[in-house]
Amino acid sequence: MPVLNHHIVAVHNKEKTATFFSELLGLPQPVRMGEFAVLQVSKDTTLDFMNNDGDFDKLHYAFLVTESEFDEIFARIQELKMPYWADPFHNQPDEINTWDDGRGVYFDDPNGHRLEILTRPYGSGGTEAAHPHPLIAPVIDTPQQGIWS
Repeated sequence: MPVLNHHIVAVHNKEKTATFFSELLGLPQPVRMGEFAVLQVSKDTTLDFMNNDGDFDKLHYAFLVTESEFDEIFARIQELKMPYWADPFHNQPDEINTWDDGRGVYFDDPNGHRLEILTRPYGSGGTEAAHPHPLIAPVIDTPQQGIWS
């Protein structure tokens, strides 16, 4: 199976943003590699921050973390008085979610990229979870109509 090796992240200040990610997520300090500030986020994967003075797409980065890592990161979010939400659309401020019987929270980086930390992958609790992920719906057992019948 292929493994994501790196992702280039457009930002307004690569050093500041890479350090923000590093300190908030509890990762080693970024290193300079050519025009990039490179942050090792897992054994095989880096985020490579690159300066961009113009407009760029705001992207979503989700980090699967342990329960204790969630506690540590969420404490830093609160300590910095950063806005956070239970949902990706920012409709549930100052809340976390318990989807898949884990915990998750959304927040933004200084460039407007949407970040997420979660303790259970999407759908891992299935429909049997006390708090199933909203994207996971129970299968409705009804006769199929259309081209397959």
